[in-house]
Amino acid sequence: MIHLETALPDPQRYPQFYDGVPLKRGVAWLIDVMLIGIFCVIILPFTAFTGIFFFPAMMLVVGFLYRWFTISGHSSTWGMRLAGIELRDARGAHLESGTAFLHTLGYSVSVAITPLQLVSIVMMLFSARKQGLTDHLLGTVALNK
Repeated sequence: MIHLETALPDPQRYPQFYDGVPLKRGVAWLIDVMLIGIFCVIILPFTAFTGIFFFPAMMLVVGFLYRWFTISGHSSTWGMRLAGIELRDARGAHLESGTAFLHTLGYSVSVAITPLQLVSIVMMLFSARKQGLTDHLLGTVALNK
């Protein structure tokens, strides 16, 4: 296994940064999905209600933009903020726009390919830093605020 130099808190010495993170990510995900759904319903009249026919695609596009922009701005979505977690890169810094884009892209691919999402969930539950698949690939982590 490759160990990258990281400025992230050691989960053995500082477990409080990782306690409850998988559950909080799940709560944040539910909040974010509801918000994205509300945004899509608000957008629907502007599509002359033709958006009803491609509503799942609209949810994907709006969801991607929502996640990318909110993570770029504050290293967390609105759901993550309410759940008390935020994303950090391997240096311990907030995610920049490019990393936020890659994180959102990785999340989107995982959601589109169910086995990847299941692997990601298992990784969040059992890895020391509670990282999902995309987090492992990018060196990002969700921490308690």
